[in-house]
Amino acid sequence: MVLRHTWLGLCLLLVSGLVQAALTIEITQRLDDALPIAVVPFAGITAGDNTGNIIRADLDRSGRFRSLDPAALPGRPSSSAEMLPGVWQNVAADLVVIGQASKTADGRYSFRYELLKKGGLERVLGETFTVDASRWRDAAHYISDRIYKQVTGEPGVFSTKILYVNQYKRDGKRRYRLELSDIDGERQITLLDSVEPILSPTWSPSARQVAYVSFESRKPAIFVQNLATRQRTKLTDFAGLNGAPAWSPDGKSMALTLSRDGNPEIYLMDLTTNALKRLTNNPAIDTEPRWSNDGKSLIFTSDRSGGPQIYRLNVATGDTKRLTFSGNFNARGDISPNGRYLSVVHQTGGSTYAIGIQDLNNGVFSILTDTPLDESPSFSPNSQMVVYATRKGSLGVLGIMSLDGRFKMRLPAVDGEVREPVWSPYLR
Repeated sequence: MVLRHTWLGLCLLLVSGLVQAALTIEITQRLDDALPIAVVPFAGITAGDNTGNIIRADLDRSGRFRSLDPAALPGRPSSSAEMLPGVWQNVAADLVVIGQASKTADGRYSFRYELLKKGGLERVLGETFTVDASRWRDAAHYISDRIYKQVTGEPGVFSTKILYVNQYKRDGKRRYRLELSDIDGERQITLLDSVEPILSPTWSPSARQVAYVSFESRKPAIFVQNLATRQRTKLTDFAGLNGAPAWSPDGKSMALTLSRDGNPEIYLMDLTTNALKRLTNNPAIDTEPRWSNDGKSLIFTSDRSGGPQIYRLNVATGDTKRLTFSGNFNARGDISPNGRYLSVVHQTGGSTYAIGIQDLNNGVFSILTDTPLDESPSFSPNSQMVVYATRKGSLGVLGIMSLDGRFKMRLPAVDGEVREPVWSPYLR
């Protein structure tokens, strides 16, 4: 019973001690072998920040690149025809990015970019495209994604989003916001502002909707919100616990935790008919479901073995298998999109909690983070990084770390604290 109280107490930490603010970026650890790259400020017009500056910052934040100071570059070419090979051959970068932005007659923005090998003699990648005027920042992130994939062979995640909870005070009273932003903290949008706690935000597979738990009616209820229209729909409002929503990969159903029958159990709701199917039936606490990428199984947290551990449930047969055995506390699991890794909140001792990673292919478990109170891990859509909530002094901030532990950055709010991050799928 002590372990159960400890577990529920950790969950309550997610809603305590959390002011509305944009996120900032602090790179705290970088790969030693990061690839040097020169990103030349783009020529032409700019709708806001220079496109080259956004691309440079994106690539730096990936940990895989180390950009040169633009002030130290020998020129500002905007096309390969303007490159002077003899001059650029001496630049200490393996790759050079150049480009230009212009406004079209119908008010849209046209972008042209090239990725060149050192010296500018070989074009590795190049493209010209046009976007609506409101999407000029998307264009920069798109170029970053294209460069990242060309060089690493892996999809980039610069065009994705992060959903998180922000707690702040107004007139001395605590309030909660559900926030959405680019992964660089820009273009922040408030989806919900409430005097009551907001918990467990999650994305639909299409990234067009989000679900979350809100206490705005003084008891937990699950809401679904359309990001385009801002329309909200109350999905569940049963007596007792309504928590931990998780969309199935096909978007047709939602796994959730309900205590409508007396004990917290995992249920499946058909999102067309709202019909419920109970998936677990155990005197323990079963909660925090998350789907496998094939939709055939889901993981969940249960204390049926005496302390919180992660289990896998076959949705068709109901067969359940314990996955985690390292330590007495493993909760808040998430499965990487490629299906290989499991991230958890792992108790390393006393009141210290870190993010743990388990390789589901070979069962090897490792501790990813070294800060004292880490929670809510969520994988990037390319399965290469994890975003999580952590502490910087007395403040709650977000952290991003590569799975090999060689790259780390913090995303504190400009003012206030942030919690419960969830990385979006690739945007469609």
